[in-house]
Amino acid sequence: MQPNINPVRPNFKTGRGRYYLTVTAKFWISHAISAGWMIFSIYLSLPWLKDLASIVSLPAAILIIGGIAYIPGYMSAFLVASLLLDRQPVFKDEYPSDSVSLLIAAYNEEQSIFDTLKYVADQDYMGEIQVFVINNHSTDDTEEEIMRAKRELDLNITIFHESQPGKFHALNNGLQYVVTPYVITLDADTVLHPSAVRYLVSRIKSSPPDVCAVAGSMLVRNSRKTIWTRVQEWDYFLGIASIKRLQGLYQGTLVAQGAFSLYKTECVQEVQGWPDAIGEDIVLTWRLLKKGWKVYFEPLAVAFTDAPTTLGHFAKQRSRWARGMIEGLNEIKPWKQPQVYTKYLTGINLVMPYLDFVYTFCWLPGLILAFFGFYWIAGPMTLLVLPLTVISYGLLYMYQKNYVFNNLDLRIRKNKLGFVLFILFYQMIMSPVSVWGYLQELFKSKRVWE
Repeated sequence: MQPNINPVRPNFKTGRGRYYLTVTAKFWISHAISAGWMIFSIYLSLPWLKDLASIVSLPAAILIIGGIAYIPGYMSAFLVASLLLDRQPVFKDEYPSDSVSLLIAAYNEEQSIFDTLKYVADQDYMGEIQVFVINNHSTDDTEEEIMRAKRELDLNITIFHESQPGKFHALNNGLQYVVTPYVITLDADTVLHPSAVRYLVSRIKSSPPDVCAVAGSMLVRNSRKTIWTRVQEWDYFLGIASIKRLQGLYQGTLVAQGAFSLYKTECVQEVQGWPDAIGEDIVLTWRLLKKGWKVYFEPLAVAFTDAPTTLGHFAKQRSRWARGMIEGLNEIKPWKQPQVYTKYLTGINLVMPYLDFVYTFCWLPGLILAFFGFYWIAGPMTLLVLPLTVISYGLLYMYQKNYVFNNLDLRIRKNKLGFVLFILFYQMIMSPVSVWGYLQELFKSKRVWE
């Protein structure tokens, strides 16, 4: 069955039906809008800046307010402007038939691996999918479940064994057997929409030759499990999706996530596969970008993953992501990226530790002080970021609903409580958790993947 996917898009070669803006023009227009917003914010904040400076000194006040309002406001304005200017290019071929290889690293995944493989078998992709499952020294019945899938499913499955712990070891083991032009990575607890593989391949086949990878779109499967999964549903649906679209617009998606992404095999081989890093997919993507290649994002290539169900598990996962970002920055500095877009996008990551530290150690205490009538830190300027956030999420909601969900015959589940908690409290958890990850990398604590 082929879903009816005929979204109205402009002709990007002729600009038919609308004035065509180049990516460079969109980039600088968005910056100009953001700069205007920040100048306006600084003007309004002068009384707040003066009052805080009388308490902590002018330099400290600038650092604090800059991390709470100026820089977040600039970034939010840039996001909104970019999303308004974004237009997804048309597919040249929505039903490609190239052979692809799919790598799944599995460690103690007996509960999920069969379902993952079943959804791969149910893909509407017209080409051959060669599935390589690398059993990464599992101690449960993972291998038995893989063998059951091999018997029961109409799927070309090959099993490899990797005794060295670490996802990067397993993926590199499988990579050496890949002979197809494209290779896809998929987490063992992730299931695919029936058209997911087709849209990944369609996007890279419709892209310029210097595009080396396409990141898929990740959504939460177990959003009704706990309150934490309800909140994370909105993070994946709006937060992560908005950042991916922004980065994809500027041809530098910073993480072609290992959970579900497609790569040109020769490009991954040229950078020696996945690195020995806790954020192996982050470092791999940055290595690809450093080569001058581009990484796109395809919102229609949807996969569903299980989000952490407890605060403790969530904190471990997100601190690991933050630590992986620092690993990438340590290896490849933003100014060493060859394209202006990726210099800027990775440069944003360079200031994220500063923003998270200020949020954790200044804004959160300032919020507590505000409850007692001391508005030294949590001042009116912080409210200027909120409307931009609401606007950007509103744009993303409509895009996700009209372009992605409607075309994929998906339905947005009601989750009002999760949305309220996401808007009001999510960052209060994320910033301290990220700071924890930065400190782990700073002090080189033991790396834990799970």
